[in-house]
Amino acid sequence: MDENGSKESNKLKIEEEESDLKVEVWKYIFGFVEMAVIKCAIELKIGDTIESNGGSMTLSELSSSLNSSPLLLHRVLRFLVHRGIFKEEKATQSYSQTPMSRLLTTTGPNSLAPIHLLESSPAMVAPWHYLSACLKANDHENESQPFELAHGMDLWSYASANPSHNKLVNEAMACFARVVILPAVLQRCGEIFDGVGSLVDVGGGNGTCLSILVKACPWIKGINFDLPHVVSGSQEYEGVQHVGGNMFDSIPKADAAFIMEVLHDWDDEECIKILKNVKEAIPKKTGKVIIVEVVIDENEKISQLSDIRLMMDMIMMAHTIKGKERTNVEWANVLQKAGFSHYTITPTTSIQSVIQAFP
Repeated sequence: MDENGSKESNKLKIEEEESDLKVEVWKYIFGFVEMAVIKCAIELKIGDTIESNGGSMTLSELSSSLNSSPLLLHRVLRFLVHRGIFKEEKATQSYSQTPMSRLLTTTGPNSLAPIHLLESSPAMVAPWHYLSACLKANDHENESQPFELAHGMDLWSYASANPSHNKLVNEAMACFARVVILPAVLQRCGEIFDGVGSLVDVGGGNGTCLSILVKACPWIKGINFDLPHVVSGSQEYEGVQHVGGNMFDSIPKADAAFIMEVLHDWDDEECIKILKNVKEAIPKKTGKVIIVEVVIDENEKISQLSDIRLMMDMIMMAHTIKGKERTNVEWANVLQKAGFSHYTITPTTSIQSVIQAFP
């Protein structure tokens, strides 16, 4: 190949690479579309309707059942079929469920829909528009958070003042416990509950998490501890006592404490304060705290799980008061300063790990 041919070949290669990069950037530009369309499908109950009608429906049947425009519904389904969320039989123009769509029904036992409805709600989307302003404004003395900039109050105050949003939060956290975390925790680390007579779930929400633990480990007497407005509307569970209070003041005494997806909501100083109160609530010689949280490994190879862990860290930045996902070193720092002598970290099949800390 002569010099001119080589230059032309290199030029074409550069143009192809640039074209591929533009496609990737387009995906980021329109990334919100997937969240919005999936939310639409959940709200319309497309998956639930198909499931309750024998697992397959034509476009005409589905649009009639949903009382929706067949032309618009077709376009939504085409988008979702392209992503493998539903399956289309072109010969009959019928649609059926897939394993993924079953995870997005509103009634399925493994549904992740409550988490999606929370994260895509207007209240949770609004703070993302303030992320850059938050980074510019923070001078470590007068810090502000995106959620507060969007709503004039923190997430917990907002939930307390808005019952509908509080319901979304509680349902999402219960879903997180039921579907994502507890199966991985119980399957991988179930033995950590052996010999635990009483267990206080710190920030346990509506008690779903603790009720699952107590059902799996019936020898445990459970204490579900959270803010009064959170536990006031909680249903009764066998073996679980609901207690309202503030974890920054004191925590009910028990053989062991369980904290799931709570400490990442707070900065190091507040985490240490919570953990010190936890340490006071458990026996000095035999007590332990079981923490279920993300542990970020900055040297980990890129994977879907590592990507989601980093996404979770961005969510903490947008939605909490100085919250963050922590590395192993950062966990060691807060646990040591809270007075715990040693700890262990066990990965699970989910994005979280199980941290056991001992006085």
